Amino acid sequence: MKTFPDLRLRRLRKSPELRKLLEETSIDRNKLVMPMFVDENLKRQEEISTMRGIFRFHEDGIVEKAKEYEGLGIRSILLFGVPKHKDSTGSGAWEENGIVQRTIKRIKEETKLTVFADLCLCEYTNHGHCGLLRGQTIDNDSTLEIYGKIARTYARAGVDGVAPSGMMDGQVSRIRKDLDLDGFADTLIMAYSAKFSSSMYAPFREAVFSTPSFGDRRTYQMPFTNTREAMREIEEDIEEGADIIMVKPALFYLDVIKAARQRFDHPLAAYSVSAEYSLIKNAADSGIVDLKATVEESTTAIFRAGADIVISYFTEQIFKDGL
Repeated sequence: MKTFPDLRLRRLRKSPELRKLLEETSIDRNKLVMPMFVDENLKRQEEISTMRGIFRFHEDGIVEKAKEYEGLGIRSILLFGVPKHKDSTGSGAWEENGIVQRTIKRIKEETKLTVFADLCLCEYTNHGHCGLLRGQTIDNDSTLEIYGKIARTYARAGVDGVAPSGMMDGQVSRIRKDLDLDGFADTLIMAYSAKFSSSMYAPFREAVFSTPSFGDRRTYQMPFTNTREAMREIEEDIEEGADIIMVKPALFYLDVIKAARQRFDHPLAAYSVSAEYSLIKNAADSGIVDLKATVEESTTAIFRAGADIVISYFTEQIFKDGL
């Protein structure tokens, strides 16, 4: 009778040093991106009530915070802006000297951070939708022209990459064309390729005052039920010229991240969104979970699913905790 050796996988786990040596997935801090909010209406920083520990900054404040992040070792940020005035067309989004454009320029001049800028209209329109309206319908094609204008102003300000998040059909193609024609062939496009219509965005909408004044965004954001459709959206963005593809949200969509990783070779970002942050933060503040341990486990899960880049509101926490 054949005998087998005494198989004890616990031998692989008997010390912290061995566990670290045999670790299959870890948090790559070089591949974390910290979202930041700049608000043209503020004179001092303001905590976002639904995202404790995350702030809206005034222009000088966000530059100083960016310098602090660089000192911690953070390499990349993703900018969102809140203008002084909102209107039906979101005209503040493509002002040459708009709040995001000024912030990009200053951060690029005063730090070596990689700067991405979210490209959408929801923060700038008085109706809170991501595109121009025709009655109460989002006009996809006229919105594309505006997205191209925004991209050009960001590029002229010195942004490293634009991040179109509006989920308009053809947005990547139009932005790529306009950037190239304006001499910015080297400006990256990090496309929100599979952005789902999710309940996890509620704190973000409070952060930038972008809750839709009517209806919802289900006609352009993806149904959370559909993985195959997500693959089609990603494939379309790749064909249109996206340099980086994205799945958003992250923690509730690990299966989609894994499917995208298995199917596509493009750099893959995953955005762990505002309510994913708040659920963990509030649980930790209430003593239900340990914050450091939960942040480490949840962020590792996103990398384990296949993400190359993780956009996370816990980026600062990860660097401070040495994870």
